[in-house]
Amino acid sequence: MTPPILPGAVLGVLGSGQLGRMFAIAARRMGYRVHTLSPAAGSPTGQVADREVVADYDDLDAVAEFARGVDVVTFEFENVPVAAAETAARFVPVRPRGEVLHVAQHRLREKTTLWRLGVPTAAFEAVDSPQALDAALGRIGTPAVLKTAGFGYDGKGQIVLRQPAEAGQAWRAIGAGEAVLEAFVDFESEVSVVAARGADGAFVHYGVTENRHRDHILDVSLPGVSLPGDGNERAVALAREILEALDVVGVLCVEFFVTRDGELLVNELAPRPHNSGHFSVDASVTCQFEQQVRAACALPLGDTGLLRPAAMVNLLGDLWDAGEPDWAAALRDPRVKLHLYGKAEARPGRKMGHLTAFGDDAEDAAQRALAARTRLSASARGG
Repeated sequence: MTPPILPGAVLGVLGSGQLGRMFAIAARRMGYRVHTLSPAAGSPTGQVADREVVADYDDLDAVAEFARGVDVVTFEFENVPVAAAETAARFVPVRPRGEVLHVAQHRLREKTTLWRLGVPTAAFEAVDSPQALDAALGRIGTPAVLKTAGFGYDGKGQIVLRQPAEAGQAWRAIGAGEAVLEAFVDFESEVSVVAARGADGAFVHYGVTENRHRDHILDVSLPGVSLPGDGNERAVALAREILEALDVVGVLCVEFFVTRDGELLVNELAPRPHNSGHFSVDASVTCQFEQQVRAACALPLGDTGLLRPAAMVNLLGDLWDAGEPDWAAALRDPRVKLHLYGKAEARPGRKMGHLTAFGDDAEDAAQRALAARTRLSASARGG
């Protein structure tokens, strides 16, 4: 039995963005102290942590010193170098393990791992040269999606090929490096399952969430949706299979395509809390960030039940183009809740915060959240 790490202990987070911020808030509410390490000063996590260490993840001496000062280490995004997780693991438990990072931060390793598990994905091939790309296109056909093998998110590092003649341009556009070619999926919808696994092997999940994207960035999430037939059960079963096969201790999100004939294809894994699970902060008995604390500290996992129908919309930096958003206008609807991440600079496409709204059902909640976001625009203040 894994001994629990009790309140009063120090939790270390590699990474310092909004996911770390919400983790730190959950941890401090439970009586823990939080240290964060990243190259950024005054970061979203650093603003609420007890200690902010500014160092590169490749500075393994700094990572070692950081690990000596905490009782457990977790991470808030998957692009932390595996060497940093391995260094921290010499001193304290790292949850999830560095091996989980190793798989999830590299698309080819991720796809290959899923294929070996027998998990359904789009057809894919490894590509490491223009000649290999041409050959893979001959087998997979077009349209297809060319993706960099590592360190991509929110649609970055990928390009759709509509015809073979576009191969050379696409190869150069992604940096002419190690890549993955995937068959294009004509999907009906995109959904995700955010789940957690404890140190004792216990498994919990937040059901199936529908995700609507805009410009390859998650825009709206509606939890508690129902897929045709046994789709919900299959999605949860696949998520559980993945967490158990990777021996995850922590939170992991499985993103799926739902094809037009109802087939589920795993698209990506995120071995940490996920944007599509932000609704849980307001709408679930136990939010995904408290769940991450519980798993990292070998505590029993919490109830994931949805308290009321809810939906979440992202707030991107584009909303600041015409000036400071009108927060009071958005909050005229008393069923809307505002979350801002403490980022100093608003840039187009940058996630600055989110709104969660409650409604009579998920679609009603989504419409309330979208309406509140529309009212935020500074240009709409006069209308």
